[in-house]
Amino acid sequence: MTLLTIITHVGIFIFAITGAFKARTYRMDVFGAAVLAFVTAYGGGTVRDLLINIRPYWLSDNIALILVLASTIITFLFRRNFRQFRKIIFFTDAAGIGLFTVAGIEKSLQAGIDNVNAILMGMITATFGGLLADLLCNTVPNLLKRGELYATACAIGGIIYIALKQTAISDNANLLICVLIIVGIRIYSKRKRLMLPDI
Repeated sequence: MTLLTIITHVGIFIFAITGAFKARTYRMDVFGAAVLAFVTAYGGGTVRDLLINIRPYWLSDNIALILVLASTIITFLFRRNFRQFRKIIFFTDAAGIGLFTVAGIEKSLQAGIDNVNAILMGMITATFGGLLADLLCNTVPNLLKRGELYATACAIGGIIYIALKQTAISDNANLLICVLIIVGIRIYSKRKRLMLPDI
């Protein structure tokens, strides 16, 4: 199993947890939690795969349903202590966008997509699952709201990832560096309340 595969599966599980907890926020039942967990975890990657004209990866990955089921069960078990897990949700989401940005970029490069569009595909992979989940919850997607750096963090990390691929740094080290940069930017922007300027 490659590091990229591990990163992808960890990211899927983290985003599935985030989606299931979001369902808890909107007081959905277990089925609703499973749906949001799946959409959050696989929505961005599915959009990316359709755009680059390849088969959505979860159709041939049996681990998908297992991860979604596990995330739903975990959310159910901790439903009474939900408020204590709000901070955990933020950190897991930050880790998720870092992991998915890297996975999305690398998957796109392997499909023959150029560097610039690969970065865009990485951003879509990291953010569109949450966007689709918000639409299902009938709320304005967090991605489009004024707030801390989100997609911007993915873009910065993705640019650095592509730049480091031109150096002697190993692929695995590059993957980890990109994830840490994205997570770091996301956390720092939250604590310092850094935002993009209004239009």
